[in-house]
Amino acid sequence: MREVVVSRHGSPDVMEVRESPVPQPGAGEVRIRVKAAGVSFLDVLSRAGHFPDAPRPPFIPGFEVSGYVDAVGLGPGRHEVGRHVLALTKYGGYADMVVAPAEYAFGVPSNLSHNEAAAVPISYLTALLALYRMANLKGGETVLVQGAGGGVGTAALQLARLRRAAVLGTASVSKHNALRSFGVDHVLDHDSADLERDVLRITGGRGVDVVLDALGGDHVLRGYRMLAPLGRLVSLAAQDMVPGQHRGLVRSLQAHWQAPRFGVADLMNDNRAVFGLHVLRLWNERRLVAGAMEALLTDLASGRLKPVIAKTFPLARAADAHKFIQDRGNIGKVVLTV
Repeated sequence: MREVVVSRHGSPDVMEVRESPVPQPGAGEVRIRVKAAGVSFLDVLSRAGHFPDAPRPPFIPGFEVSGYVDAVGLGPGRHEVGRHVLALTKYGGYADMVVAPAEYAFGVPSNLSHNEAAAVPISYLTALLALYRMANLKGGETVLVQGAGGGVGTAALQLARLRRAAVLGTASVSKHNALRSFGVDHVLDHDSADLERDVLRITGGRGVDVVLDALGGDHVLRGYRMLAPLGRLVSLAAQDMVPGQHRGLVRSLQAHWQAPRFGVADLMNDNRAVFGLHVLRLWNERRLVAGAMEALLTDLASGRLKPVIAKTFPLARAADAHKFIQDRGNIGKVVLTV
């Protein structure tokens, strides 16, 4: 089978296409013939050497796939050969074939394509747990999504609107029209010096109830300052830590050192809460993860949620997909097609 391997830490060009034997599913596992694989910023961080949980090179990136069950390991039957599934994988997704826990493979609603199904697991699971579980977003509240143009951001916009929250979204100016088309109430530039003043003006001086931050660095502290009393901030990732064509290494290092540290006394005095979410660290919380995925699939099947695909690349062009994400060119999810 073909697989994309990170040969060493570094730029996107360290990834190579190799041939390897077809993996065999063990007890409680299924083998999936992959048709599409999601590309997440966790893949970029892993390849660049900024993700401590990543295996040492060489390794196959990829945490989410869509395809057909090709073989079933020993154990109670949950899936049949030929079933269309999406799955969470702990690496290995950039390949023709992947083995995944049967518990983390889910039947795909008939209204989703392979590309849309592969766009679901990481982005929607992250956004749901952040907004619904940690922030406990309620109808009538106001949420600010920092980095609203990415895969997690576009998922969060949809989930926030399902809760009937007022939605503010930040992104680079080139993405503003697209965000408006998604129904965002107020679209802002996350690099604007006037961002905090604009948010306070929009909210009548109160601030927002929830901030979802996928950028990291000084954006986290700015988001904290924009919280209303009893506001909640959820920090998801650190996109600014990875340089791109238009974002230099110096800025990426600054993002690392600018990440704030919050003291308990400050949180008490400010009546605010700060959460951190690292969805892969929930790998062993199988009941929690499966329950969240089933809830998402119900809304996807009904059409209340609809994955936004920014661009697709053939599997062999995984390096180009990473460059596209690093240059922040995507509005929605980037997907590899097999």
